[in-house]
Amino acid sequence: MHTVVLVLIEVLIVIGLSRLVGLGFRWINQPLVIGEIVAGIMLGPSLFGLVAPELSATLFPPETVPFLNVLSQVGLIFFMFLIGLELNPKYLSGNLEIAVLTSHVSILVPFSLGTLLAVLLYPLISNASVSFTAFALFLGAAMSITAFPVLARIITENNLQGTRLGTLALTCAAVDDVTAWCVLAVAIAVARTGSIAGAFHTIVFSLLYIGVMVTLGRNFLSRLANYYRRHKRLNQLVLALIYAGVVASALITELIGIHLIFGAFLLGAIMPKNAGLVREIAVKTEDFVLIFLLPVFFAYSGLRTQIGLLNSPELGLLCLLVLFVAIAGKYVGTYVAARVSGINNREASALGWLMNTRGLTELIVLNIGLELGVISPLLFTMLVIMALVTTFMTSPLLEWTYPKKLIKLNVVETQPETEIDAEIATRPYRVLVPVANPDTQKGLLQLAVAIAVNYQQPAIVNPLSLIELQEDYAYESTPVEANRLIQERHQLLDELIQRLEPPAARSYVHPIVRVSNNVARETIQIAALEQADLVVVGWHRPAFSNNRLGGRVGQILTAATVDVAVFIDRGEERLESLLVPYSGNIHDDLALILALRLLVNRDTCHLQVLQVLSAHQVKDELSHELQTLMEQMPSSVSDRISINTIEATDPMQAVVEASQGVDLTIAGASRTWGIERQTLGRYTDELAIECRSSLLITRRYTKVISHLTSVLSEVKSEVTS
Repeated sequence: MHTVVLVLIEVLIVIGLSRLVGLGFRWINQPLVIGEIVAGIMLGPSLFGLVAPELSATLFPPETVPFLNVLSQVGLIFFMFLIGLELNPKYLSGNLEIAVLTSHVSILVPFSLGTLLAVLLYPLISNASVSFTAFALFLGAAMSITAFPVLARIITENNLQGTRLGTLALTCAAVDDVTAWCVLAVAIAVARTGSIAGAFHTIVFSLLYIGVMVTLGRNFLSRLANYYRRHKRLNQLVLALIYAGVVASALITELIGIHLIFGAFLLGAIMPKNAGLVREIAVKTEDFVLIFLLPVFFAYSGLRTQIGLLNSPELGLLCLLVLFVAIAGKYVGTYVAARVSGINNREASALGWLMNTRGLTELIVLNIGLELGVISPLLFTMLVIMALVTTFMTSPLLEWTYPKKLIKLNVVETQPETEIDAEIATRPYRVLVPVANPDTQKGLLQLAVAIAVNYQQPAIVNPLSLIELQEDYAYESTPVEANRLIQERHQLLDELIQRLEPPAARSYVHPIVRVSNNVARETIQIAALEQADLVVVGWHRPAFSNNRLGGRVGQILTAATVDVAVFIDRGEERLESLLVPYSGNIHDDLALILALRLLVNRDTCHLQVLQVLSAHQVKDELSHELQTLMEQMPSSVSDRISINTIEATDPMQAVVEASQGVDLTIAGASRTWGIERQTLGRYTDELAIECRSSLLITRRYTKVISHLTSVLSEVKSEVTS
């Protein structure tokens, strides 16, 4: 088979498997890059070559490896350019003194421990052709590196970018990144020349080139920012010049004697940080690099990773020792420096776990070391395992150390709950409203306000807007870009709130905007953390399924540990007449309670409770709680309630006909909802399609105590007044 054809087949396999495994890791709340690295290892001798050696040799013969190497090197050049491009000076604006101390100690401690470990490993797994100095420098650099891109995205996904911990971690990682690359450049120079003295001229030329780029290069590139400000876009010629500059800078650093990735990183770092310019370059560059070229790099690395080399207990223990030194050195160094700087125990510990993130950056370092022959395939495999484990452990250890309940969820200034009538001892009645599109979901939020707010009891309505990030390395997932998106979404929500009626209700509405990689899961978590009494969500038919519980709404209905109501908006803004078809199940109880809340909150509202009986069916009685509540209703409320019992051969048709004359029908999910998981129950499904009015479908989880207590309090307040 022709070599080019084989390479194309390999690329096809690599892209498909990396996406598949990457999405699997995203599902377990891990960075996509970990899955892609694992996919690369799976294609190598560690799995594919072990399970199907003949097929592996056919698909990945030695003659195709150089082609994969070229593609991976091009991918690395442009990936490092993206890293430099996203290294924003804003990350260095806060806590700089603390960050410099913490980051340098977090490099010095693992670097020192790595050098000591080199004394043990050098005679065991190295050879005489490699100098101990180069070996120790590389091992120290591998131990001390922090993957700034992965760390930045973990911070964004955990919504830490606006907290002191997030700001400090970003600053530490930015300083760490620059320092670690300088250390690595020295290590490469020493490895290529054999000694520090021999590397002196390489280091001098590198410093001269950095100086030229920071002065003359930055001054020239400032014209690019001026061009963008005038034209508001980059044409293909300008983009071609930028890409040519990336390649030229990479070539210069390679000729100087360090490595081509440094030139690409340096050009990205000195690029003008005009937000629009950076966004356009990143968006136009990252898709091809991240989807096509980087997975090839992971596959190339996987072909060189041989887990089978760890074939004895002694080597397994050495691998564990490498892992222990890497974790302990980075964590202890960061933790101690942070504590000395005055950071509290919890934040210092969380910072230690964040700085332990190594990810793709570590893999780049290891491949350079293997190419130069400084580290052996055995040590390469050990360090790849270390990179995977330290990155994999970051998210769960961060959640354990600094759980989401400690992160301020509402990033806008809101009215403190303590300022709401101090005489009221009960906690606010809280409704969470996921808002997918602020432009079209006014009715959803207006209904939530009508249910919650009566101006006598404390209430809070939280419109929740989640900005979903699909990829780890997408530019929008950088903290700076995420903050811009959050501000834009806040503005849209504020405009929506200003359209709510009556104006007095707007002060009860406090938006929550967060970044998320799983909207349904994040909504459920926020509902629990905010102790919401009710989640009101808009209904959307799944795009590729007839499953009415498919998609996010179905996930929220199925998994939320709070009462949920699904609103089907027919465009009717009035809430003067309500219909509750009541059949006596627990979900109907919630429907009736919410209807009573609307009745108490709105003096002009009327409620019809409809009980439809088929032949010989016994009338369903109200629950004891509801019966008690109805008896305590003052005449001003009870006079607006009518309970009708009718007989009909087709109960559904009777409810549909009754809905024609009302503004809102509130119906509980069918009794069989818990069994028919793909639907809301046959009855409720049919009602969702045929109902003539807007429809609110309720799914009860709690014992309705919070809704009931609040309604009773409102009724008593009305009676005493």
